[in-house]
Amino acid sequence: MTAIYTDLEGKVVLVTGGGTGIGEAIVRRFAEQKCRVAFIDIAREPSEKLARELTDRGLSVRFEYADLTDTGALRAAVGRVSEALGPVQVLVNNAAHDERHATPEVTPEYWDERFAVNLKHQFFAAQAVLPDMQAANEGVIVNFGSFSWMIGQGGMAAYTAAKSAVLGLTRSLARDYGPYNIRVNAIAPGWIMMQRQLDNWLTPETMEELMRRQCLKRKLMPEEIAKFTVFLASDEASACTNQQYVVDGGWV
Repeated sequence: MTAIYTDLEGKVVLVTGGGTGIGEAIVRRFAEQKCRVAFIDIAREPSEKLARELTDRGLSVRFEYADLTDTGALRAAVGRVSEALGPVQVLVNNAAHDERHATPEVTPEYWDERFAVNLKHQFFAAQAVLPDMQAANEGVIVNFGSFSWMIGQGGMAAYTAAKSAVLGLTRSLARDYGPYNIRVNAIAPGWIMMQRQLDNWLTPETMEELMRRQCLKRKLMPEEIAKFTVFLASDEASACTNQQYVVDGGWV
């Protein structure tokens, strides 16, 4: 049975990278809570399909196309959301890209691009919505990190560096904006079985490692991250801020 958080009904929720994977699951879960949900994504086709499906079900969902690594485009998309739906009350900084990369092949340009897609947009999305949250004297921001840097994941140094920095960003924003009743937390997912993971990295060998390392001996699904995200946004988590929550089935 799905938990219903009545305090979320009607709230304006913005999700970055909401067209596929964990983001899609988050969009669905907030929409089912009767929130007014907007999401920003660069993947136009799956995003339009998702928005159409949920709208046809009578749910309030709006898709905005933008490249989140373009700060001007991100700000413009947030502005369109606020104009159409009202001030953003819950921001979920979900968008990321866990592309593998060998250290000798990383260029300065590639390093900057990895930080832009995995960290930079989280700050500027927060910056865009915080004035309205301050004016309302309430708000919730959920940033997405990763357990990869905690387990010493190799082969993706720029990604793990960016994702570890999410914790510092989260704690700084939580400290600065706590006086305005704005809660800021981070979620560090474990190995979640999105289609990209299944297509690229799930093998008998990696599945064996997963079963050995996780306390829970099963695959973790995007919906499980979405459930926790919605909980953090609700009044049930009203005293939770300045923290990072690892949702990894007990790997760390």
